[in-house]
Amino acid sequence: MENAEKCEYLCIHQDVVKSVKESLPAEEELYDLAELFKIFGDSTRIKILYSLFNTELCVCDMAQLLNVSQTAVSHQLRLLKTNKLVKCRKEGKNVFYSLADDHVYSIINQGMEHISE
Repeated sequence: MENAEKCEYLCIHQDVVKSVKESLPAEEELYDLAELFKIFGDSTRIKILYSLFNTELCVCDMAQLLNVSQTAVSHQLRLLKTNKLVKCRKEGKNVFYSLADDHVYSIINQGMEHISE
């Protein structure tokens, strides 16, 4: 371990540690948040979410747009739907997908802002 990574003196600021510890969300909530962010860790899922920013699309449209198989799109949509990032509606035999809510749009836009800085 480099010197910059070690504390030279053992000096724990108990009041600060206690305050931060009390403000941390519950372990289960932190786990759920980490799981949510894992969903954003796949470029195909990000492309699907981006493609739904302005319009709803069916699996066939997304497969054509992203140049991947319908099976691959369906698999990713299932994960996105399970994690409440997309929703769907049926129209006859067609199923159309859209973003579940504005939070999804905001998360992606904030991520793009962050990497553009």
